[in-house]
Amino acid sequence: MISKRLKNIISKLLSDNYYILKKIIFDFQLRNGKWVTLAREVYNRGDGAGILLYNKEKQTIILTKQFRMPTYMNGNADGMLVEVCAGMLDEDDPITCIIRETEEETGFRVANVKKVYEAYSSPGVMTEKMHFFIGEYTEAMKVGEGGGLDSEHEDIEVLEIPFKEAVDMLNSGQIIDTRTIVLLQYVQLNNLLKN
Repeated sequence: MISKRLKNIISKLLSDNYYILKKIIFDFQLRNGKWVTLAREVYNRGDGAGILLYNKEKQTIILTKQFRMPTYMNGNADGMLVEVCAGMLDEDDPITCIIRETEEETGFRVANVKKVYEAYSSPGVMTEKMHFFIGEYTEAMKVGEGGGLDSEHEDIEVLEIPFKEAVDMLNSGQIIDTRTIVLLQYVQLNNLLKN
């Protein structure tokens, strides 16, 4: 569906080195009826999915820790980020993606996941929509060490931590990834684990 408030959309490719960065020039009608010409840079890296694995019996969750260059460039002293397991959909549907990413990154093979949200990551600049999941895990589901794919040069540390500790990390500013914050708060609000 095309918005009646948009016209004369021009798209210029700025980069397709890893993902796609375009400059979009367009006419937009303000609420007062006036038309203005605007320009925005839009980054298209595809959609993604993230999951918070939790164990009710042990009252633990699985998180990951890895280097994220953009955070290093914006005040994260060592660039290491504690976050939920997540990945790009590529050509998969969100459920297939998150099951694949969970095994690659954490070593757990989960079969049942529950989608709890979908949301735009940073709508002012990115097209990415994230699909948020939760899933229970047990030790019987452990099929590997995780850590990511060597072919993608991933170096992911798998963290199994008590849920209470994760909430403390959130409250003390040690967890600063939005996806992780959203899913930790979902678990809190729905009383899935004790904290």
